[in-house]
Amino acid sequence: MSVAAGFRADVLATPAEIVAEIKPGATVGIGGLMNTCHPMPLVRELIRQGIGDLHVVGLASGLEVDMLIAAGLVQRVSTPTVSAETIQAIAPAFRRAAQAGEIEVWECDEGMIYAALQAAAQRVSFAPWPVGMGASYPEVNDGMELIESPYTGRPVIAIRAIPVDFAFIHCARSDPFGNIQVNGGGFGDRAMARAARRVFATVDRLVGNHEIRRDPQSTAIPGVDAVVHAPYGSHPFASPGHYIHDEAHLREYLAAGNALLRDNDRGPVEAYFDRWVRGPESHFDYLEAVGIAQVCGLDEGLHYHDLALVPGEAE
Repeated sequence: MSVAAGFRADVLATPAEIVAEIKPGATVGIGGLMNTCHPMPLVRELIRQGIGDLHVVGLASGLEVDMLIAAGLVQRVSTPTVSAETIQAIAPAFRRAAQAGEIEVWECDEGMIYAALQAAAQRVSFAPWPVGMGASYPEVNDGMELIESPYTGRPVIAIRAIPVDFAFIHCARSDPFGNIQVNGGGFGDRAMARAARRVFATVDRLVGNHEIRRDPQSTAIPGVDAVVHAPYGSHPFASPGHYIHDEAHLREYLAAGNALLRDNDRGPVEAYFDRWVRGPESHFDYLEAVGIAQVCGLDEGLHYHDLALVPGEAE
């Protein structure tokens, strides 16, 4: 659209508009840590549009990556873990696909993935990393080699950079121009964004630019390429300062994923996708399907003070 002189264009977009940019074979980084802060409207849209052969990069991935694997969209995974945290230590579709050799897995610890992203951000081919020598990381992985420091003569692991085509992140708030603020440090999402060619964010709150300028030190990632206003956009995962994770919903997905893992039965996974991914036409349709009582019951203040109410019960 045209913009009058002296005014900036906003970067607001829909999940469908963003995912339309993604092509098969792309490297997609997904922010967040296990059961926290994943950009689920974008993940669900990837599944709806069926964009496959992806190289998915995660900081410490949760079931959002498992869903993409269950949907058959992932060719390679580079992340320290794919887990449901304390609910289930290894995500089921990831475990099944890795054991069957259906996906490539880049074995790494958390420091190694940050080193790979930092190298990409610095536009160098690798980063030296002093941890992991004596372990089998360089033996089982491409993209890791033992080298000798030219300055000390001591060995280090050279970790190949992982340039990210598209980073998907979820954050607390943004203005319409893509200035992202987080609750907490946002360290991992910053690293992902620095390594990426394009950065797309879902945010729980859309605020005026005056609010961003009032608290500039909280701006973690300025000027991302597109923003989706998505209240409760990390559901069924948590968003610090807004809501906790929806354990019942995560267990619903895990039951479907475990049927795929143990019995090779795709029926429950497809039923989950039909209900929660393919069925709702928008993020707000998804929230309506979850239910207002369930969504609002995840409010952090209610749970932290043991004030959560069961629908239908008297106060």
